[in-house]
Amino acid sequence: MECPVRIEPFFPDQIYVHLEANGLATRVPGGAEFWSLPKQEIERYGRGWLISEYEFSGDWKTWEMHPGADEYVYLLSGELDFILDEPTGQRVISLAGRGAILVPRGIWHTVKIKQPCRMLHVTMGKGTEVRPVE
Repeated sequence: MECPVRIEPFFPDQIYVHLEANGLATRVPGGAEFWSLPKQEIERYGRGWLISEYEFSGDWKTWEMHPGADEYVYLLSGELDFILDEPTGQRVISLAGRGAILVPRGIWHTVKIKQPCRMLHVTMGKGTEVRPVE
């Protein structure tokens, strides 16, 4: 029986993984190549779970909000303040070294970097909204 998933190592900052509701996992070119895809193509991947890794050396320039699902963010290394814009006001959650946060759907969030970091994100991005940090 042939396995449809390629079993070989890869780097999640260069190759993202899209998980569909039926359990199928598909490799997707990551980084700038992914984000330069036409908007309708990116939205197609928003209907499943996208697993991606990023390296940050500066603060996020935008807030983001995922209306369709919660987001799992795992800090692999570095130090940051995760800022959540909750209905009761902004809340800051500091992470250093390693740690994770679950961002509830519909909550605007951004990040202030204290030390360069690597983060792994798992999100269903359909309908994701962004707005500039003021």
